[in-house]
Amino acid sequence: MPGALVGGACFILPGLIVILALAALFLGSPPLWVRGAGAGAGAAVAAVAVQAGLGLLGPAWRRAQRSVRPRFLAYAAAGGVAAALVGSWLVLVLLGCGAVEVVWRYAAGRIAAVGALHPGVLLAAAATGGLGAVAWVAFKVGALSYGGGFVIVPLMQQDAVHHYHWMTNGEFLNAVALGQVTPGPVVHTVAVVGYAAGGLGGGMLAALVAFAPSFGFVLVGAERFDRLLGNRAVRSFLDGAGPAAIGAIVGSAVPLGLALHETWQVVVLAGAAVSLLALRRGVVSTLVVAGAIGVVAVLLGAPVSR
Repeated sequence: MPGALVGGACFILPGLIVILALAALFLGSPPLWVRGAGAGAGAAVAAVAVQAGLGLLGPAWRRAQRSVRPRFLAYAAAGGVAAALVGSWLVLVLLGCGAVEVVWRYAAGRIAAVGALHPGVLLAAAATGGLGAVAWVAFKVGALSYGGGFVIVPLMQQDAVHHYHWMTNGEFLNAVALGQVTPGPVVHTVAVVGYAAGGLGGGMLAALVAFAPSFGFVLVGAERFDRLLGNRAVRSFLDGAGPAAIGAIVGSAVPLGLALHETWQVVVLAGAAVSLLALRRGVVSTLVVAGAIGVVAVLLGAPVSR
């Protein structure tokens, strides 16, 4: 068990240190070339989301039983539409798809009781704003990032940009791009959100709260994972929520794309899509090139919004 803690910390901490250092550079009043780099890399993020979702789609489709595949498509479509149009309700759609699959198979076996977390304290704290709200947003990101960090991007964008107004759309795109190019998972993005809301302390708090559920699930439930995966109800839930999560990853590209304000950024997005989906280049190299294009563009006089 101590080994799991040490290994997890070694995986998370380097990226966290790098991303908080970069957050200090990109947020606030950065020089023009830094804003250009962020705008260029941020423009490519929507293409990264599509690539991530499509990369999961093929293997998941091949694993799905033939009898499940029609519902697989319906769940994936529901997740994609929810991520594109109603990001703040995406989690309910994922849970709903899982529940529908459980009910669908109800006649074939008993449904086991599944415990649920009731984060009442954090929910109450969120109403007060400030660090309580940071903790609540981070908890949702960490506890609900099922299938990959991009699943939770629409909800995080809704909270950080539209509800609490900690960041602009442009700054949020920068945060997602930083989460991609730094070591570790894309969930590191939440540290930049926390930094925007409450400085270095807010960034550290967001990272701590976001990763706490993952550590908790592993430390408490590691010995029970095999038994859970063998449970018919749990397996059914995952067969419903999994395709919905994949659809949501692809669908998250819509709000990310709509956050672009400059025409040249749309051109960068198109180039990134070709690089990732047609030429199959790496994510980091594509984002670095997109950032470099952004620097050149703004230094040549292209507009860049906050």
